[in-house]
Amino acid sequence: MNNRSAIILVLVVLSLTTLGFVMLYSSSSPTKKQSGDPYFYVKRQAVWLVVGMVGCIAAARTDYHKLDKYKWWIFGAGVVLLGLCFVPGIGVSINGSRRWLRILGFTVQPSEFAKLSIVVFLAYWLHRNQLKMANWKIGMLYPLAIISVPLILILMERDLGATALIGAVALCLLFIGGSSPRSLMPVAVAGFGGLLTLAILMPNRLKRLFAFLDPEGHKSDAGYQVWQGLIAIGSGGLEGLGLGNSRQKWSYLPEPHTDFIFPVIGEELGLRVTLIIVVAYIVLLMCGTMITICSRDRFGMILGAGIVLLISLQAMINIGVVTAMLPNKGMPLPFISYGGSNMVMNFIGIGILMNIFRQGIYVTTHDPFSVADFTPKI
Repeated sequence: MNNRSAIILVLVVLSLTTLGFVMLYSSSSPTKKQSGDPYFYVKRQAVWLVVGMVGCIAAARTDYHKLDKYKWWIFGAGVVLLGLCFVPGIGVSINGSRRWLRILGFTVQPSEFAKLSIVVFLAYWLHRNQLKMANWKIGMLYPLAIISVPLILILMERDLGATALIGAVALCLLFIGGSSPRSLMPVAVAGFGGLLTLAILMPNRLKRLFAFLDPEGHKSDAGYQVWQGLIAIGSGGLEGLGLGNSRQKWSYLPEPHTDFIFPVIGEELGLRVTLIIVVAYIVLLMCGTMITICSRDRFGMILGAGIVLLISLQAMINIGVVTAMLPNKGMPLPFISYGGSNMVMNFIGIGILMNIFRQGIYVTTHDPFSVADFTPKI
């Protein structure tokens, strides 16, 4: 099964990406009036796809142990990129949040790179201190103190969603790495309480919390986007209205090609396709977990687990938000939503998983399903 898991994982990622391009063209069609080009977002996403595929192949062909060697450079680069968001003339402010950098006409989001850099650091730390995890300082305090630097910068960008995602992944990795659950539980509760307090202190976030508790009562203000998303999913029913026939994307559902592309899929292609997407992410989680379990060493196991958790939890949060099961938070649907930085880093993550697989304990050159035999030579 392990040798087949890589093939299944690649097929799932390619299927989700293909569906993403189809739905990106459909959901972004109302923007033709602004850009004058119905393929505007598709073309830009295609550029990011090429960059992501190059990064994926390079990561698959590069020994993942080199990440252990350069972990401080990678971690430091993540912190520096986050800091550049606050430098005038370099950082870009959109809707009051400084989360982006402008590079060659494209906007990139450093927090996406920071996610992977934090996972690399934690994999190194938990691997190096394997026999010392019972010590609460080494097993919890020190690593959390170090990753708090990029987390604080992300919080300063007013990105509570990314902070919560990274925090959840970090706690999961510490648990996998051997940290005491009794020590982690108070940290998890304190972290959740802290984010909730910050959300209450931010007027816009507080409105989103009220909208989450009562979507219909706030359907004309803070809950407007979620309510329109629910209408889209409900309008599609089981079969859908047909590809390109969404009504909500026409000035009703804001940003239908980014965070809320899932409701458009439900409206046009129906409940069946949305359920297939959910199953696809579950399969991705299972295959990634299988690759991680069969890693040759502890560093690869924790690194792979972090990547799988980043992608899977992000998908869960996005689907939970657009179906009103979680408070509204802008977070793209992996491999489907428009968003270059997220796509590139997800593909690099998949490449790292492929390299972990190629060095896994159950891969043999005689297995016809082994990607080690037909990975392109560079």
